[in-house]
Amino acid sequence: MTGNRLRGYVSHSEDLRSGRLSPRAYLEETLTRIDELDPTVAAFVVLNREGARQAADESARRWAAGQPLSPIDGMPVAIKDIIETADMPTGQGSPLWEGTEGNRDSASVHALREAGAVIVGKTTTTELASKHPWHETTNPHDPSRTPGGSSSGTAAAVGAGMVPVGLGTQLLGSILRPSSFCGAVGFKPSVGAVNRSGSHDHFSQSCQGSIGATLADTWAVLRAIADRAGGDPGYGGLAGDVDFTRRTKPMKLAVLETGGWSATTEGARQAFAAARQRLQEHGIEVLDRTQDERIETAETAVADALRLTQAIVAWEGRWPLNTYADLDATKLSLDARERLKIAEAMTQQEYRELLAQRAAARATYETTAAHFDATITLAACGAAPTGLDSTGNVAMNVTASLLGCPALTLPVLADDGLPLGLQILGRTNRDAELFEVANWIADEGLGRPDLVGSVSR
Repeated sequence: MTGNRLRGYVSHSEDLRSGRLSPRAYLEETLTRIDELDPTVAAFVVLNREGARQAADESARRWAAGQPLSPIDGMPVAIKDIIETADMPTGQGSPLWEGTEGNRDSASVHALREAGAVIVGKTTTTELASKHPWHETTNPHDPSRTPGGSSSGTAAAVGAGMVPVGLGTQLLGSILRPSSFCGAVGFKPSVGAVNRSGSHDHFSQSCQGSIGATLADTWAVLRAIADRAGGDPGYGGLAGDVDFTRRTKPMKLAVLETGGWSATTEGARQAFAAARQRLQEHGIEVLDRTQDERIETAETAVADALRLTQAIVAWEGRWPLNTYADLDATKLSLDARERLKIAEAMTQQEYRELLAQRAAARATYETTAAHFDATITLAACGAAPTGLDSTGNVAMNVTASLLGCPALTLPVLADDGLPLGLQILGRTNRDAELFEVANWIADEGLGRPDLVGSVSR
Protein backbone atom coordinates (compact mmCIF):
# COMPACT_ATOMS: atom_id res chain seq x y z
CA MET A 1 0.00 0.00 0.00
CA THR A 2 2.94 2.30 -0.56
CA GLY A 3 4.33 4.03 -3.63
CA ASN A 4 1.83 6.88 -3.66
CA ARG A 5 2.13 10.61 -3.16
CA LEU A 6 0.48 10.47 0.24
CA ARG A 7 3.65 8.99 1.70
CA GLY A 8 4.71 12.58 2.35
CA TYR A 9 3.62 16.21 2.11
CA VAL A 10 6.33 18.73 2.99
CA SER A 11 8.60 17.26 0.31
CA HIS A 12 6.14 18.68 -2.25
CA SER A 13 6.77 22.30 -1.23
CA GLU A 14 8.24 23.33 -4.59
CA ASP A 15 5.32 21.77 -6.47
CA LEU A 16 2.91 23.60 -4.18
CA ARG A 17 4.69 26.91 -4.73
CA SER A 18 4.81 26.49 -8.50
CA GLY A 19 1.20 25.37 -8.80
CA ARG A 20 2.10 21.95 -10.18
CA LEU A 21 0.28 20.53 -7.16
CA SER A 22 -2.59 22.08 -5.22
CA PRO A 23 -3.68 21.27 -1.67
CA ARG A 24 -7.16 20.49 -3.05
CA ALA A 25 -5.76 17.91 -5.48
CA TYR A 26 -3.73 16.37 -2.68
CA LEU A 27 -6.80 16.24 -0.46
CA GLU A 28 -8.89 14.59 -3.15
CA GLU A 29 -6.22 11.92 -3.50
CA THR A 30 -6.41 11.51 0.26
CA LEU A 31 -10.18 11.05 0.22
CA THR A 32 -10.04 8.65 -2.73
CA ARG A 33 -7.48 6.52 -0.92
CA ILE A 34 -9.62 6.52 2.22
CA ASP A 35 -12.66 5.43 0.19
CA GLU A 36 -10.67 2.59 -1.36
CA LEU A 37 -8.92 1.28 1.73
CA ASP A 38 -10.83 2.22 4.85
CA PRO A 39 -13.68 -0.27 4.36
CA THR A 40 -11.04 -2.91 5.24
CA VAL A 41 -8.69 -0.97 7.50
CA ALA A 42 -11.41 0.89 9.43
CA ALA A 43 -9.01 3.59 10.62
CA PHE A 44 -11.54 6.45 10.76
CA VAL A 45 -14.57 6.92 12.98
CA VAL A 46 -15.68 10.15 11.31
CA LEU A 47 -14.65 12.32 8.34
CA ASN A 48 -15.35 15.99 7.64
CA ARG A 49 -15.08 16.02 3.87
CA GLU A 50 -16.65 19.41 3.21
CA GLY A 51 -14.76 21.16 6.00
CA ALA A 52 -11.53 19.64 4.69
CA ARG A 53 -12.28 20.73 1.13
CA GLN A 54 -12.97 24.27 2.24
CA ALA A 55 -9.70 24.37 4.21
CA ALA A 56 -7.78 22.93 1.24
CA ASP A 57 -9.18 25.57 -1.10
CA GLU A 58 -8.18 28.33 1.31
CA SER A 59 -4.70 26.82 1.49
CA ALA A 60 -4.48 26.69 -2.29
CA ARG A 61 -5.13 30.42 -2.48
CA ARG A 62 -2.36 31.09 0.03
CA TRP A 63 0.16 28.96 -1.86
CA ALA A 64 -0.81 30.66 -5.14
CA ALA A 65 -0.20 34.03 -3.53
CA GLY A 66 3.16 32.87 -2.20
CA GLN A 67 1.96 33.24 1.39
CA PRO A 68 1.64 29.78 2.98
CA LEU A 69 1.14 29.93 6.72
CA SER A 70 3.69 27.19 7.40
CA PRO A 71 5.38 24.17 5.75
CA ILE A 72 2.25 22.14 6.61
CA ASP A 73 -0.23 24.57 5.05
CA GLY A 74 -2.70 22.32 3.21
CA MET A 75 -1.44 19.08 4.75
CA PRO A 76 -4.25 16.58 5.48
CA VAL A 77 -3.96 15.51 9.13
CA ALA A 78 -5.84 12.78 11.00
CA ILE A 79 -6.68 13.27 14.68
CA LYS A 80 -6.84 10.52 17.30
CA ASP A 81 -10.34 10.36 18.73
CA ILE A 82 -9.44 11.40 22.27
CA ILE A 83 -8.32 14.84 21.04
CA GLU A 84 -11.14 17.36 20.81
CA THR A 85 -12.22 18.91 17.52
CA ALA A 86 -14.87 21.62 17.21
CA ASP A 87 -16.33 20.21 13.99
CA MET A 88 -16.40 16.49 14.86
CA PRO A 89 -17.42 14.45 17.91
CA THR A 90 -14.85 12.99 20.31
CA GLY A 91 -15.89 9.47 21.30
CA GLN A 92 -12.72 8.42 23.18
CA GLY A 93 -13.16 4.86 21.88
CA SER A 94 -15.85 4.30 24.49
CA PRO A 95 -19.58 3.54 24.32
CA LEU A 96 -19.97 6.09 27.13
CA TRP A 97 -18.84 8.97 24.92
CA GLU A 98 -19.52 7.89 21.34
CA GLY A 99 -20.90 10.83 19.36
CA THR A 100 -20.13 13.40 22.08
CA GLU A 101 -19.87 16.92 20.64
CA GLY A 102 -17.38 19.04 22.55
CA ASN A 103 -17.75 22.08 20.24
CA ARG A 104 -14.16 23.19 20.80
CA ASP A 105 -10.74 22.47 19.37
CA SER A 106 -7.97 21.14 21.55
CA ALA A 107 -4.88 23.32 21.76
CA SER A 108 -3.07 21.16 19.21
CA VAL A 109 -5.92 21.05 16.68
CA HIS A 110 -6.45 24.80 16.92
CA ALA A 111 -2.73 25.31 16.35
CA LEU A 112 -2.84 23.02 13.31
CA ARG A 113 -5.64 25.08 11.82
CA GLU A 114 -3.65 28.26 12.49
CA ALA A 115 -0.78 26.67 10.53
CA GLY A 116 -3.12 25.93 7.61
CA ALA A 117 -3.38 22.17 8.09
CA VAL A 118 -6.47 20.38 6.79
CA ILE A 119 -8.19 18.34 9.51
CA VAL A 120 -9.59 15.35 7.63
CA GLY A 121 -11.14 13.19 10.30
CA LYS A 122 -10.95 11.39 13.63
CA THR A 123 -9.18 8.05 13.90
CA THR A 124 -10.02 5.08 16.05
CA THR A 125 -8.60 4.54 19.50
CA THR A 126 -8.98 1.93 22.19
CA GLU A 127 -11.34 2.47 25.11
CA LEU A 128 -10.32 5.75 26.77
CA ALA A 129 -6.97 5.36 24.98
CA SER A 130 -6.10 2.35 27.12
CA LYS A 131 -6.08 -1.37 26.25
CA HIS A 132 -9.53 -2.52 25.17
CA PRO A 133 -10.22 -2.19 21.40
CA TRP A 134 -13.93 -1.49 20.86
CA HIS A 135 -13.29 -0.74 17.17
CA GLU A 136 -11.96 -3.50 14.91
CA THR A 137 -9.32 -1.50 13.08
CA THR A 138 -7.03 -3.79 11.09
CA ASN A 139 -3.37 -3.73 10.21
CA PRO A 140 -2.89 -2.26 6.70
CA HIS A 141 -0.29 -4.93 5.88
CA ASP A 142 -2.38 -7.89 7.05
CA PRO A 143 -6.03 -7.41 8.04
CA SER A 144 -5.90 -10.48 10.29
CA ARG A 145 -3.43 -8.69 12.60
CA THR A 146 -3.73 -5.86 15.10
CA PRO A 147 -2.63 -2.34 14.18
CA GLY A 148 -1.59 -1.84 17.81
CA GLY A 149 -3.04 0.64 20.26
CA SER A 150 -4.12 3.05 21.40
CA SER A 151 -3.24 5.29 18.44
CA SER A 152 -4.43 2.44 16.24
CA GLY A 153 -6.41 4.40 13.66
CA THR A 154 -3.75 7.05 13.11
CA ALA A 155 -1.00 4.47 12.62
CA ALA A 156 -3.15 2.36 10.30
CA ALA A 157 -4.17 5.39 8.23
CA VAL A 158 -0.58 6.52 7.78
CA GLY A 159 0.75 2.98 7.25
CA ALA A 160 -1.84 2.42 4.53
CA GLY A 161 -0.90 5.69 2.82
CA MET A 162 -4.31 7.25 3.42
CA VAL A 163 -2.85 10.38 5.03
CA PRO A 164 0.71 11.67 5.33
CA VAL A 165 0.52 12.29 9.08
CA GLY A 166 -1.74 12.16 12.11
CA LEU A 167 -1.76 12.94 15.81
CA GLY A 168 -1.48 10.25 18.45
CA THR A 169 -0.84 10.06 22.17
CA GLN A 170 1.34 7.77 24.25
CA LEU A 171 1.08 6.72 27.87
CA LEU A 172 2.80 3.32 27.72
CA GLY A 173 3.48 2.55 24.05
CA SER A 174 0.60 3.99 22.08
CA ILE A 175 2.61 5.79 19.39
CA LEU A 176 5.74 3.69 19.04
CA ARG A 177 4.11 0.24 18.96
CA PRO A 178 1.35 0.89 16.37
CA SER A 179 3.84 2.80 14.22
CA SER A 180 6.10 -0.24 14.32
CA PHE A 181 3.26 -2.63 13.48
CA CYS A 182 1.90 -0.47 10.64
CA GLY A 183 5.20 0.58 9.05
CA ALA A 184 5.15 4.29 9.89
CA VAL A 185 7.46 6.81 11.51
CA GLY A 186 6.33 7.41 15.09
CA PHE A 187 7.51 10.20 17.37
CA LYS A 188 6.88 10.40 21.11
CA PRO A 189 8.38 13.73 22.17
CA SER A 190 9.79 14.67 25.54
CA VAL A 191 7.10 14.74 28.19
CA GLY A 192 5.40 18.14 28.23
CA ALA A 193 6.74 19.18 24.81
CA VAL A 194 3.33 19.52 23.12
CA ASN A 195 0.28 21.16 24.67
CA ARG A 196 -2.32 18.47 25.52
CA SER A 197 -5.06 20.85 26.63
CA GLY A 198 -8.38 19.59 25.29
CA SER A 199 -7.11 16.04 24.97
CA HIS A 200 -8.41 13.30 27.24
CA ASP A 201 -5.01 12.00 28.37
CA HIS A 202 -4.20 13.70 31.65
CA PHE A 203 -1.60 11.22 32.98
CA SER A 204 1.80 12.49 34.06
CA GLN A 205 3.69 10.32 31.56
CA SER A 206 1.30 10.87 28.68
CA CYS A 207 2.29 13.03 25.76
CA GLN A 208 0.93 14.01 22.39
CA GLY A 209 3.00 13.06 19.38
CA SER A 210 2.80 12.38 15.68
CA ILE A 211 2.82 9.44 13.29
CA GLY A 212 3.92 10.17 9.75
CA ALA A 213 5.16 8.92 6.43
CA THR A 214 8.52 10.67 6.81
CA LEU A 215 10.65 12.16 9.53
CA ALA A 216 10.13 15.61 8.02
CA ASP A 217 6.34 15.35 8.09
CA THR A 218 6.38 13.90 11.59
CA TRP A 219 8.53 16.74 12.92
CA ALA A 220 6.84 19.54 10.96
CA VAL A 221 3.42 18.85 12.48
CA LEU A 222 4.65 19.02 16.08
CA ARG A 223 6.89 22.00 15.34
CA ALA A 224 3.86 23.85 13.95
CA ILE A 225 1.79 23.01 17.03
CA ALA A 226 4.48 23.96 19.53
CA ASP A 227 5.15 27.25 17.75
CA ARG A 228 1.51 28.22 18.25
CA ALA A 229 0.41 26.44 21.43
CA GLY A 230 3.64 25.67 23.26
CA GLY A 231 3.98 22.71 25.57
CA ASP A 232 1.95 21.53 28.52
CA PRO A 233 1.46 24.21 31.17
CA GLY A 234 4.67 24.53 33.15
CA TYR A 235 6.85 23.10 30.37
CA GLY A 236 8.96 25.04 27.88
CA GLY A 237 7.64 23.13 24.88
CA LEU A 238 9.31 21.39 21.96
CA ALA A 239 12.85 22.71 21.69
CA GLY A 240 15.01 23.27 18.64
CA ASP A 241 14.55 22.74 14.94
CA VAL A 242 15.85 20.19 12.46
CA ASP A 243 17.84 20.77 9.29
CA PHE A 244 16.68 17.93 7.07
CA THR A 245 19.34 18.70 4.48
CA ARG A 246 22.09 17.84 6.95
CA ARG A 247 23.35 14.35 7.75
CA THR A 248 25.36 14.27 10.96
CA LYS A 249 26.84 10.86 11.56
CA PRO A 250 26.55 9.64 15.16
CA MET A 251 29.78 8.32 16.58
CA LYS A 252 28.57 6.31 19.57
CA LEU A 253 25.24 4.57 20.19
CA ALA A 254 24.04 2.62 23.20
CA VAL A 255 21.89 -0.51 22.98
CA LEU A 256 19.19 -0.56 25.65
CA GLU A 257 17.49 -3.92 25.78
CA THR A 258 15.07 -2.85 28.56
CA GLY A 259 13.03 -5.27 30.64
CA GLY A 260 11.05 -6.21 27.55
CA TRP A 261 13.84 -7.96 25.67
CA SER A 262 12.90 -11.43 26.90
CA ALA A 263 9.48 -11.01 25.24
CA THR A 264 10.91 -10.28 21.78
CA THR A 265 10.74 -12.79 18.94
CA GLU A 266 13.76 -14.48 17.44
CA GLY A 267 13.05 -12.77 14.13
CA ALA A 268 12.96 -9.36 15.78
CA ARG A 269 16.26 -9.94 17.55
CA GLN A 270 17.88 -11.09 14.32
CA ALA A 271 16.62 -8.02 12.47
CA PHE A 272 17.97 -5.76 15.19
CA ALA A 273 21.33 -7.53 15.18
CA ALA A 274 21.60 -7.08 11.42
CA ALA A 275 20.84 -3.36 11.69
CA ARG A 276 23.39 -3.01 14.47
CA GLN A 277 25.98 -4.73 12.31
CA ARG A 278 25.29 -2.35 9.41
CA LEU A 279 25.73 0.66 11.68
CA GLN A 280 29.00 -0.73 13.00
CA GLU A 281 30.21 -1.25 9.43
CA HIS A 282 29.82 2.52 9.00
CA GLY A 283 32.34 2.99 11.78
CA ILE A 284 29.85 3.74 14.56
CA GLU A 285 30.64 2.38 18.00
CA VAL A 286 27.52 0.51 19.16
CA LEU A 287 27.84 -0.68 22.76
CA ASP A 288 25.57 -2.79 24.96
CA ARG A 289 25.33 -3.69 28.65
CA THR A 290 28.13 -6.25 28.39
CA GLN A 291 30.56 -3.65 27.01
CA ASP A 292 29.84 -0.54 29.09
CA GLU A 293 28.97 -0.52 32.79
CA ARG A 294 27.05 2.75 32.39
CA ILE A 295 24.61 0.99 30.08
CA GLU A 296 24.26 -1.85 32.58
CA THR A 297 23.40 0.74 35.22
CA ALA A 298 20.71 2.18 32.97
CA GLU A 299 19.36 -1.30 32.19
CA THR A 300 19.00 -1.99 35.89
CA ALA A 301 17.20 1.33 36.39
CA VAL A 302 14.55 0.59 33.73
CA ALA A 303 14.22 -3.17 34.19
CA ASP A 304 10.95 -2.74 36.10
CA ALA A 305 9.54 0.03 33.87
CA LEU A 306 6.32 -1.81 33.02
CA ARG A 307 5.31 -2.60 36.60
CA LEU A 308 6.26 0.87 37.79
CA THR A 309 4.35 2.60 35.00
CA GLN A 310 1.26 0.45 35.44
CA ALA A 311 1.17 1.33 39.15
CA ILE A 312 1.57 5.06 38.49
CA VAL A 313 -1.10 4.97 35.80
CA ALA A 314 -3.47 3.04 38.03
CA TRP A 315 -3.39 5.73 40.73
CA GLU A 316 -3.63 8.59 38.24
CA GLY A 317 -6.58 6.93 36.46
CA ARG A 318 -8.75 6.65 39.56
CA TRP A 319 -10.50 9.72 38.22
CA PRO A 320 -12.22 9.73 35.76
CA LEU A 321 -12.82 5.96 35.92
CA ASN A 322 -14.70 6.31 39.21
CA THR A 323 -17.11 8.85 37.81
CA TYR A 324 -17.51 6.84 34.60
CA ALA A 325 -18.42 3.82 36.71
CA ASP A 326 -20.98 5.96 38.50
CA LEU A 327 -22.51 6.90 35.15
CA ASP A 328 -22.78 3.36 33.78
CA ALA A 329 -20.27 0.68 34.75
CA THR A 330 -21.73 -1.71 32.15
CA LYS A 331 -20.27 0.51 29.43
CA LEU A 332 -16.76 0.07 30.80
CA SER A 333 -14.66 -2.90 29.80
CA LEU A 334 -13.64 -5.48 32.38
CA ASP A 335 -10.08 -4.18 32.07
CA ALA A 336 -11.18 -0.63 32.96
CA ARG A 337 -13.14 -1.85 35.96
CA GLU A 338 -10.16 -3.87 37.20
CA ARG A 339 -7.89 -0.82 36.91
CA LEU A 340 -10.34 1.13 39.01
CA LYS A 341 -10.27 -1.53 41.73
CA ILE A 342 -6.48 -1.39 41.81
CA ALA A 343 -6.53 2.41 42.08
CA GLU A 344 -9.04 2.42 44.89
CA ALA A 345 -6.84 0.04 46.87
CA MET A 346 -3.78 2.32 46.59
CA THR A 347 -2.67 5.09 48.92
CA GLN A 348 -1.18 8.49 48.23
CA GLN A 349 2.01 7.44 50.03
CA GLU A 350 2.42 4.52 47.64
CA TYR A 351 2.07 6.94 44.73
CA ARG A 352 4.74 9.24 46.19
CA GLU A 353 7.11 6.31 46.43
CA LEU A 354 6.40 5.35 42.83
CA LEU A 355 7.19 8.86 41.67
CA ALA A 356 10.47 8.78 43.57
CA GLN A 357 11.40 5.54 41.82
CA ARG A 358 10.56 7.09 38.46
CA ALA A 359 12.62 10.18 39.18
CA ALA A 360 15.61 8.00 40.09
CA ALA A 361 15.29 5.99 36.86
CA ARG A 362 15.12 9.20 34.82
CA ALA A 363 18.22 10.62 36.49
CA THR A 364 20.18 7.41 35.89
CA TYR A 365 19.18 7.29 32.23
CA GLU A 366 20.11 10.92 31.61
CA THR A 367 23.53 10.36 33.18
CA THR A 368 24.15 7.39 30.89
CA ALA A 369 22.65 9.01 27.79
CA ALA A 370 25.00 11.98 28.10
CA HIS A 371 27.85 9.72 26.93
CA PHE A 372 26.14 8.66 23.68
CA ASP A 373 24.62 10.29 20.61
CA ALA A 374 21.46 8.22 21.10
CA THR A 375 20.17 4.89 22.34
CA ILE A 376 18.73 2.20 20.07
CA THR A 377 16.46 -0.78 20.67
CA LEU A 378 13.47 -2.55 19.14
CA ALA A 379 10.22 -0.58 18.74
CA ALA A 380 8.06 -3.64 19.44
CA CYS A 381 8.50 -7.21 20.60
CA GLY A 382 8.03 -8.39 17.03
CA ALA A 383 5.61 -8.18 14.14
CA ALA A 384 1.98 -7.35 14.86
CA PRO A 385 0.32 -10.40 16.43
CA THR A 386 -2.63 -12.11 14.80
CA GLY A 387 -6.09 -11.23 16.06
CA LEU A 388 -7.90 -8.01 16.93
CA ASP A 389 -8.72 -8.72 20.58
CA SER A 390 -5.32 -7.50 21.78
CA THR A 391 -3.19 -4.55 20.73
CA GLY A 392 0.11 -6.33 21.40
CA ASN A 393 2.80 -6.25 24.06
CA VAL A 394 3.93 -2.83 25.33
CA ALA A 395 7.12 -4.17 26.93
CA MET A 396 9.52 -2.59 24.42
CA ASN A 397 7.81 0.84 24.49
CA VAL A 398 7.11 1.60 28.12
CA THR A 399 10.70 2.52 28.99
CA ALA A 400 10.64 5.70 26.88
CA SER A 401 7.35 6.67 28.52
CA LEU A 402 8.65 6.08 32.02
CA LEU A 403 11.78 8.09 31.29
CA GLY A 404 9.90 10.97 29.68
CA CYS A 405 12.56 11.19 26.97
CA PRO A 406 11.94 11.62 23.24
CA ALA A 407 11.73 8.44 21.17
CA LEU A 408 11.33 7.66 17.47
CA THR A 409 10.50 4.50 15.62
CA LEU A 410 11.76 4.03 12.07
CA PRO A 411 10.14 1.32 9.90
CA VAL A 412 13.45 -0.12 8.72
CA LEU A 413 13.25 -3.68 10.11
CA ALA A 414 11.02 -6.68 9.40
CA ASP A 415 9.80 -9.71 11.29
CA ASP A 416 7.71 -12.51 9.83
CA GLY A 417 7.60 -10.55 6.56
CA LEU A 418 5.90 -7.59 8.26
CA PRO A 419 7.06 -4.13 9.38
CA LEU A 420 9.09 -3.72 12.55
CA GLY A 421 10.52 -0.50 13.85
CA LEU A 422 13.97 0.46 15.08
CA GLN A 423 13.44 2.59 18.19
CA ILE A 424 15.81 5.48 18.87
CA LEU A 425 15.77 7.26 22.22
CA GLY A 426 17.27 10.68 22.88
CA ARG A 427 17.87 12.95 25.82
CA THR A 428 14.96 14.77 27.43
CA ASN A 429 14.19 18.18 25.89
CA ARG A 430 16.72 17.59 23.12
CA ASP A 431 14.22 16.28 20.60
CA ALA A 432 15.76 18.02 17.58
CA GLU A 433 19.07 16.25 18.23
CA LEU A 434 17.24 12.92 18.14
CA PHE A 435 15.95 13.73 14.65
CA GLU A 436 19.45 14.62 13.47
CA VAL A 437 20.60 11.13 14.48
CA ALA A 438 17.52 9.50 12.94
CA ASN A 439 18.05 11.35 9.65
CA TRP A 440 21.50 9.82 9.25
CA ILE A 441 20.45 6.34 10.38
CA ALA A 442 17.50 6.27 7.97
CA ASP A 443 19.38 7.70 5.01
CA GLU A 444 23.04 6.68 5.06
CA GLY A 445 23.09 4.16 7.88
CA LEU A 446 20.26 1.84 6.81
CA GLY A 447 19.56 3.01 3.27
CA ARG A 448 16.03 4.42 3.57
CA PRO A 449 16.28 8.05 2.34
CA ASP A 450 12.55 7.95 1.53
CA LEU A 451 11.87 8.07 5.26
CA VAL A 452 13.63 11.42 5.70
CA GLY A 453 11.78 13.81 3.39
CA SER A 454 12.47 17.53 3.38
CA VAL A 455 10.92 20.76 4.60
CA SER A 456 10.14 23.92 2.68
CA ARG A 457 12.51 26.80 3.12
